This record gives sequence, C-alpha cells and structure tokens, in this order.
Amino acid sequence: MSDLVPVRRALISVSDKTDLVGFARTLAGHGIEIVSTGGTAAALAAAGIAVVPIETLTGFPEMLDGRVKTLHPRVHGGLLGRRDVPAHVQSMADHGIKPIDLVCVNLYPFESTIRRDGVTEEEAVENIDIGGPSMIRSAAKNYPHVCVITSPGQYDRVCSDLHAHQGSTTGALRRELAAAAFARTAAYDTAIAAWFDPAESRELPQTLNLSFTRAEELRYGENPHQRAAAYVQAGSRETAVVGAPLLHGKALSYNNLLDASAALELAQDLTDLGDALRACAIIKHTNPCGAAVADTTAAAFQRAYEGDPLAAYGSIVAFNCVLDPATADLMVAPERFLEVVIAEAFEPTALATLSSRWKNVRLIALGSMRHRVNRPLSYRSIPGGMLAQERDTLPVKPAEFQHVAGPAPSASVLADAGFACTVVKHLKSNAVCIGADGVLWGAGAGQMDRVASCAIAIEKAKSRLAAADAAIPVAASDAFFPFADGPERLIRAGVKCIAHPGGSKRDADTIALCEREGITCLLTGSRHFRH
Repeated sequence: MSDLVPVRRALISVSDKTDLVGFARTLAGHGIEIVSTGGTAAALAAAGIAVVPIETLTGFPEMLDGRVKTLHPRVHGGLLGRRDVPAHVQSMADHGIKPIDLVCVNLYPFESTIRRDGVTEEEAVENIDIGGPSMIRSAAKNYPHVCVITSPGQYDRVCSDLHAHQGSTTGALRRELAAAAFARTAAYDTAIAAWFDPAESRELPQTLNLSFTRAEELRYGENPHQRAAAYVQAGSRETAVVGAPLLHGKALSYNNLLDASAALELAQDLTDLGDALRACAIIKHTNPCGAAVADTTAAAFQRAYEGDPLAAYGSIVAFNCVLDPATADLMVAPERFLEVVIAEAFEPTALATLSSRWKNVRLIALGSMRHRVNRPLSYRSIPGGMLAQERDTLPVKPAEFQHVAGPAPSASVLADAGFACTVVKHLKSNAVCIGADGVLWGAGAGQMDRVASCAIAIEKAKSRLAAADAAIPVAASDAFFPFADGPERLIRAGVKCIAHPGGSKRDADTIALCEREGITCLLTGSRHFRH
C-alpha cells in the first residue's frame, strides 16, 4: 500500500524568510494552494505568488497585535483530521474544514532575541511564539497525512520529494520531519523555560530539560573511530568557542573545541586578577602548560610560552584582549607551531601575519570575554545517567587568604599566590603548580597522588627555580596536602611560598614545616578539584 500523500494545500507562516520565495514557487508549480499569514503573505504576494490570507480561511482577522491568527478549528482541524477515518472526514465536511497537507512554520526568534544586549522583558515575551508551536505539533502528530517543515534547511528535501512523486510526499520523509518538529518545539520551550529561571540557582532541578542545537558535525571525536558533533545551548549568551565564527584555518576538531574552551576559561579567570592586565593562556590536552599576565599582550605571550616551550608546541593559545601585530610577530617565530589562537579580536596586520605563517591555524575572535553566566550548571554523562553541578566560577581572592606560617607575604607575593591558585584551578587534579612574577613555571596534573604532581611541577620548573635570584617562587595546590611530604619536596626545590586550601587532619604538620623552614604558608579556604 502506497504511503504517498498528494499535497493540495499548504500553510506557510515563517519568521525566517530565507529561501521562502523559491520554496513557495515550487509549491505553486505543483498546483498547491498556499495559505499564509501577515508578513509571510505580504512577501509572497510581492513576489507575484498567489496566496490565500489566513483571515479568509478562518473568517476572523488577525488580532491582539498578531497574538491570535492561526488558533482556529479550520486551521487545526485541517491539520489534525485523519483522512483514513470516515467520522473525521464527515466532521470536517460538516464544518467546512478543508485538509491542510503541508505546514511550513519557523518560530518567532526567541533565542536570538534574548541573546541581544539590552533586550527588554517585554521584547522577550512578545517573541514567545504560541500559534507556531501549536501548528507544528498538530501537523507532526498527524504525520501520516501531513508534512511539517520547521527550517529553511529542509526545503530542498521536500522539493525533491515533490518532484520525484508528482506533487506527493513520502511517509519516510513525513515521519523524519515530524521527529525534527517535535525536537524543535522541545528546544524552543526549553529555551523559554531557562529564560524565565536563568540562574538555575534555587535548587538542582528535579527534571533536567536540556536543549542543544547541532552547530556542526565534526570529522571525528577524540579518536578517528568515534563519531562526533558540536552543539550550542539554546538561549545561551555566554562567550563561547562552540558556534563562534572562524576567521582562518581548518574547522575545529573535537579535541580543539575542548582545548580551546579550556583556554578561554583560564583567560577569563586570569582577567579577574586585574582588568588592566593582559592575560595569555596556553593549553595542551585541556591543561595549562603556559600562562602569564603582563602589562602588554606581547609580554604576556612571550612569558607564557617560555614557561614550557616543549609542551607549547602544537598548543591552543587564548588572550583576554585584542591581538596586536607585535604579539603576532612573536608568535610566528620559526620554532613555534600553534593549532588554535583565540582573542577578543585580531588587528588586521596581526591576522595577516598569523594566517600567512600557518595555512591551517584556527583563528577565532570571540568579542568580549566578559559575558559569563553566574554559576550555571555543568553536566557530565555517565553510563545510565548524568551528573550535574554548579560550574566552578568561584573567584580566587588573594586578599582573603589566611597567612598561617613563615614571613608575611608582600603585595607581589600575594598577587603571585592568587595567580598560581587561578592556574591550578584549571589543571586536572591532583594538581600543583609553581610560578612567580605572574608566570607559570611548571605544573603537575592528573596524578594519583599529590607528591607525584609536586615532582612533575618541580621538574618542569627546575631551570627557573635554579635561576631564581630576585623572584620568590610560589606553589599552589588545588586541594590540601594530606601529608607534609609534598610541601617538603617543594621547599627543597626552592619554593618560598605555598598556597593551598587547608582542611587536612595534618595541616599542622605542613604549617609547622613551613614555619621551621621560613616558608610563607597561605590557606585559601577553597578547594578546586577538576576531574
């Protein structure tokens, strides 16, 4: 039995009028009557396409500033009536309801509206579509008889189906489009719900309603045998790498997106140390291998890169500012190779320098990095479920550190302790880092014990530690030291200040060691595990 359904009547009501006229001309070419609303009807009529205004169908004018126009039995009866049920057919005939075989609706642009700076609550509310989702759901429910289109990206598929089947659509296509339609209305409602309660702050929700739209398919995931795609969160106004325009280079890979996002987050946190500071974050495998703050962008990059030149080869670099030509000149040194560069913007000469040096380097301008959501939830899938937690956006506040041993820290040492604690927050736990003068010297991350992390950080920083004449090396740990063995190694290597959260049963041992050795010990009071 054939599942082909002839399309004799279509209803079109779209906010996004991309390719609208061409699509409508195809429908008209198949002899399909077109019913339309407001601005859509005007656009079609202006293009010379015959259209039946919605008020002719319903017998009522569009009213209440357009809030009511399609909420009518002659619309929803035409969509929901089953052609294979005699009682439905008779009821439609009795009430003068004609079948609608195709609906093309894309919704009021709520998501893009709420992303605009300065948007008012009234503007947001007026961009909540009511009639559109209702028509989409009615048509999708009756997919055996009705074809529903929710995006200009679907026009070509539908036109091809109509051409191939002399003005009819196939059951397979209608079912596929119905699934897409319900996904679209679900995403739309989720974005609206999130806007009404944007902070997600009062409690962890009983039910997680998440909505993400696929931005692009990726070549593969972490490994070539894994399929992958990148998605953007509905309604998000946060500065983000995913979905950002690419100024130059190859498309970002799955691993690029992870690393670039990690670089962005560290650059943003370093900005919190001082608005006037230029920050550079260099990431490898989501861990910082270089980081620095300085008065100029060029100095921030040079100092960050020198922290670990070996690891920085093939890295991802993020700046919290506009990238200037002087910095670009440093970056393209012959011995250097970068995968991705992120900045608020690129000066034209800097963009030309980087793009001419590397054909495939990904250059991404994110605009202001100050668009950060206040403590939203982050999610991680596990077999059979999902974990949710507030994102760790707790700022590092050196002024609130508790001095518990050794010499009182100078202003510069306290600033370096704040810098080191900011960097260690972005390393995989167990994590320890060493630095001075606003520069990361070495980091140990992702180890099963904290002593091993200390050893790796010392090894990475050993040349700087050996040459540290005027500098006062500072070490930071993402969690407390369970024993004094880790701090003892750091002190033997030349560290003069240790900052850690505290909270161990043996904190007194570490404090006594620092007091005995004349080492400044600071308790931050905040753990920053990152598994």
